[in-house]
Amino acid sequence: MTSSPRTGARPRASGRRLLPTDPLLRRLVLMGLVNSVGDGLFVTVNVLFFTRSIGLTPASVALGLTVAGVCGVFAGVPMGRLADRVGTKRLLLVVGPLEAAAVLGYAFVHSFAAFVVLACAATALSRGAAAVRSALIARALPAEGQVRARALLRSVMNAGLVVGSGGAAVALQADSHTGYVTMLVLDAVSFLGVTVLLAGLPVAATAPTATTANASAAAGDARRPRTALRDRRYLLVTALHAVLELQLAVLTVGLPLWIVLGTGAPAAVVAAVNVVNCLLVVLFQVRASRGVTDVASAARACARGALLLAGGCLVYAAAQYGPAWAAAGALLAGALVHTLGELLTSAGGWTLSLDLADPRAHGEYQGVFMSGQAAAHVIGPLVVTLTAVDHGAVGWVVLAGVFALAGPALSAVVRGTAVPGAAPGAAVRVG
Repeated sequence: MTSSPRTGARPRASGRRLLPTDPLLRRLVLMGLVNSVGDGLFVTVNVLFFTRSIGLTPASVALGLTVAGVCGVFAGVPMGRLADRVGTKRLLLVVGPLEAAAVLGYAFVHSFAAFVVLACAATALSRGAAAVRSALIARALPAEGQVRARALLRSVMNAGLVVGSGGAAVALQADSHTGYVTMLVLDAVSFLGVTVLLAGLPVAATAPTATTANASAAAGDARRPRTALRDRRYLLVTALHAVLELQLAVLTVGLPLWIVLGTGAPAAVVAAVNVVNCLLVVLFQVRASRGVTDVASAARACARGALLLAGGCLVYAAAQYGPAWAAAGALLAGALVHTLGELLTSAGGWTLSLDLADPRAHGEYQGVFMSGQAAAHVIGPLVVTLTAVDHGAVGWVVLAGVFALAGPALSAVVRGTAVPGAAPGAAVRVG
C-alpha cells in the first residue's frame, strides 16, 4: 500500500476527537463531513420532493429507487477497475462534479421515465464513488491505522448526517418547491466542496500500478494481480458480510414499522431509536475498532457482532408483549444491543475487505465488497418485511437465526485464508 507522508503513524485524534493531527487524515475527515452533511440534506427531503414537487406517486418513487438501487449494485466493480487503471484521486475528481450535476438534474425532472434514468445515474455514481473512496483510503493511509481511521470517518459521517437532517427540517417545515430545490443545490455544492478538498489531498492522482507491482515483485510475488470476481473466498466473505449488513434495513425499515404496527409503544420511539443509534456510532465507533488489527480479530469481531445483532432482534420481538412503557424500554434496549453489533461488524468488515484483497487491485476488490453492501441495502427492506413485519415475533426470531449463523460462517470461511503479501504458506488463524 502507498503510505501517507507520515508512514507508520497512527491516525491519532486531537482532544476534540474528530480533528486528527495527521494532515492527510484531517483532510479526509473534512471531506467526509462535507459529503455527509450534503447527504443528510438530500436524504431527508428527497421522497417528499419527488412526490410533492415532481408529482410522482409514492409507489412510483419506490419502484424508481429500487431500480436505481439495482444499478448501484453493478456500479462498484467497473468503477473500481477504472480506478485501478487511471487512479483513485483522478477518477474522483471527475465523479464529484458529475454527482453534483445529477442532483441538480432532479430539479428539471417532470416524468417518471426521466426520474428513473436520473436516479439510476445518480445511484451508480454514488455507489461507484464509495468503492473508489475506499480504495483511495487503502492506498493513502498506512495499513496499521486504516481501521481506526475508517472508524473515525464513520463517526464523522453520522455526525454530518445529523447536522444535514437538522438543516433540512427547515425545508420540510416550509414544504415548498423552492425550499426543496435549495436543499438540492446545497447538496450539489457539498459534492463540489469535497472535490476541491480532494484536489489538495497529498496523494498521487494517477494509478500506483507500477510502484505497487515493483514492490510485489521485490517481495517475491511476480504474479499478475488477482481478479476479485474470480476470488471465491473473497466473494463468499463479501456475501456473508452482506447478510450482516441487513441490519441497516432492520433499523430503517423493519423497526419503525414494527414499533407502529406490532407494539404498543408510542410512535415517538422511532425517533428515539434513531437518536440512540446515531449517538452510539458517533461516540463509540472508534473505540469499537481498537481491537480489530488483523484478519483474525476482524473475523472474531464480525462473529461477536452477529450474535449481538441476533440478540437485538430477540429483544425487539419481546416488545410485542406488555404495556407501552415496557415495549418502549425493550425497543430502546434492543437498539442499544443492535448498535453494538453494528459497530463490531462494521469494524470487522473494513479489515476483511482490505486485508483479503490484492493490494494491486484495491479498486476492483473494494468495488466487489461495496456491491455486496449495496445488494443488501436493495433486498434488505423486502427481507425484513417478509419476516419481522409480516410475521411478528416469529419473523424476528428467524432474522436472529440468520444473523447468528452468518457470523460463525464468515469466521469459518476466513479460517486458513492466506493473506496477500504474507510469507508463502502463512495463513490466518481464527481463534
